Order: sequence, then structure tokens, then C-alpha cells
Amino acid sequence: MDLSAIQSALRAKGVDGWLFVDVFHRDPMAYRILGLDPKSLTTRRWFYWVPAQGEPVKLNHKVEPTKLERLPGRQEHYLAWRELHEKLQSVLGKNGKIAMQYSPMNQIPLVSVVDAGTVELVRSFGHEVVTSADLIQTFEAVADEAGLQSHVWAGERVQRIKDEVFAKLDRALQFGDRLTEYEVMRFILQRFEEEGLTADDEIPIVGFNDHPADPHFEPKKEGSYALHTGDTILVDLWARRKEPVGYYYDITWCAFAGKQPPPLYVEIFRVVCEARDAAVSFIQKQLGDGRALHGWEIDEVCRRVVVQAGYGEHFVHRTGHSIGTHVHGNGVNIDNLETRDDRLIVPGVCFSIEPGIYLKGQMAVRTEVDVYVTPSGKPEIAGAIQQDLLLLG
Repeated sequence: MDLSAIQSALRAKGVDGWLFVDVFHRDPMAYRILGLDPKSLTTRRWFYWVPAQGEPVKLNHKVEPTKLERLPGRQEHYLAWRELHEKLQSVLGKNGKIAMQYSPMNQIPLVSVVDAGTVELVRSFGHEVVTSADLIQTFEAVADEAGLQSHVWAGERVQRIKDEVFAKLDRALQFGDRLTEYEVMRFILQRFEEEGLTADDEIPIVGFNDHPADPHFEPKKEGSYALHTGDTILVDLWARRKEPVGYYYDITWCAFAGKQPPPLYVEIFRVVCEARDAAVSFIQKQLGDGRALHGWEIDEVCRRVVVQAGYGEHFVHRTGHSIGTHVHGNGVNIDNLETRDDRLIVPGVCFSIEPGIYLKGQMAVRTEVDVYVTPSGKPEIAGAIQQDLLLLG
């Protein structure tokens, strides 16, 4: 835990302090940010108050008196609930603006882990509770140069494996070999292992024809399609370096088993590429001009292209997600559909841009790139960007 960094961030945000609260490990973010053991026994409520200035205060139950002993600050204990309320009120002072793991209207579900009753309790003391979402991003989702380079390192290998996948599909078509979605998925996982990569037990998406019209389709051994000429193909693969733990790299590419893809497939692929490129150009322009940029704004720009092309109802997910040491990280998402993510794009964040069009019972396309923002504030994309459908066989 870096107390000075936390207090500096609090002052920059204009809040009076950050109240961490947990019981039964409901808030994994608190454990990571504070450097606490996530496996330690936690059967009673504990509170850790970090003021923007001054000494932190630890408040935990007498049954678990040493729960917060490794953290800096004054120690307080409580036994009865009335004593808890009195001491917490005293610790927090009067009429402050307090950050908690709370999100107004549950707009950012990953951040919104403090229960409503605890928020009510803090408000009853006369405080304003504000979201800690931007603070969480600062301490959970902002990478240093080494972290961003681990993303690039993973990208070099994931891109190479992607090329191997499509070469394997191409050979199967040329020689008439039977090859299923499930077998391709297993090949990807094998190559991850060989390259020192992991997907943390998640399953790459390999889908033919209508299968990837389910955006989170998972190929199973039973019911897996075999590849045939005339098939549309979507492959989504993501991985990070195993050791030391690195940042994820996540891409989606599309192909056609043949030389003359259906006009509809060509059209929807063109639309998603235009939407992707519009989003990337917008990011480059806004950050290049030194303007503030929020996740929801990028989603609007990207989604507008798909809507204007007449496929808005078939773009059924947010434009992109935060990327970190988990493939879905805890920073800003590119979203004004599922939520309105008003977190800022700041140096050190990484996120995907992945518009898709999903035609149920027919076919689907998605194109995905990862944008990382360098410490100097410049948006970068590592690796190749798909511009044309791959034609196989």
C-alpha cells in the first residue's frame, strides 16, 4: 500500500477521504489496493479510513483485533453495533465528501460492492458518498511502462498464434481434412502453453456460421461444427504472459472458407471495420488535442457508424472493455450501452475496441484491437489490424 499516493489522488479528486469496508471478502479491490491477504479470516466488518490529509484510522471488531495490523494508522476497536456506529461517526468527522466502492445507479457494477445499508449509515452521519471508480482505476488499471510492454510481448505471440490458426484452417480446406471448432480451440490453448501464455482457464471463441452470433459462444466437443467450404469464421483469442504476470492481449479476426464470400458478410464486415476505425481516430484526435475523454464518448462514436448502416439492433454489447492482468480489467470500459461509463481515458490504461454485428441464425462479425495509452498520453495499438476478410482454401 502506498499511502502517500492514495492521499495525493484523494486531494486531486477533491474528496475528503476514502472509506474501505469489508466483511466476508466482499471487496477484493480493497484487499489488492491495501495489500491485505485475501485468504485471511474475515467474519466481522472492518473499516479503514484514509483521509486526504492526516493519519488513517483502522476500525475492526474485537473478535478479529489484528485484522488490519499491517496497515498504517491509529487503531480503534468495537464490540457492539451501537459502539461501531459511534466510533465510525467519530472517525469520519462531519460533513465530508467520502469515496466508497459505490457507483450511482449501479452504473459500474464491478466497483459497486459496498452494500446499500452501509452507504445509508455513512450518509446518516451527514456525509456525501461519492464513487471511488476513478480511484480504483488509478490503483487497479493504470500500467507502468513495464506493464504496457508485457501487453506488447503477449501481442506478438497472440498475433502469431492467430496466423497459425488461419493457416491450419486453410490447409484443412485445401486437403479436405476434418477440423472442428473445438479442435481449433484446443490448438490455441496448446500454443498458449508452449509460448508461456495463459487465458486463466477461459475458452477462446472459435465459431463457424451462426455459432458466433452468440457473442460469447464457447465451442464444446459435442455439437461442434466441422469446417466446410462456404463457412463464415470468427476467432477471438486472448492471453497474458504467465510469469511474471503480464497484461492481456485480446483480438478478434474473421475469415471465409472460400474465395467469394456472401455480399451480406462482406457488407457487415466493412461496417464494423469502419466503426472501429472511427473510434480509433476519435481517440487519437481527442487525446492528441489534450482533451478530456470518457469511455462512453468513444462508444457513441463507434456505435453511430453501425446504427447509421442499419445494423444498430445487432450490435448487442459495449464497444470495448478494460484490459489489465485480467482480460476484463477494472478500468474504464468503452460503454454507453450496458452502462454509461464516465471514467476518463488516462495514461497507462488499456482497453479493447471491438464492434460486432450478430445476425441470429446466420452469421456474425467482430473486429477487435487493443488500445493502450502510453505514460506520455499517446494512444497506441500493438500488432496487425484486420482490414480485409481472410479468404481461405
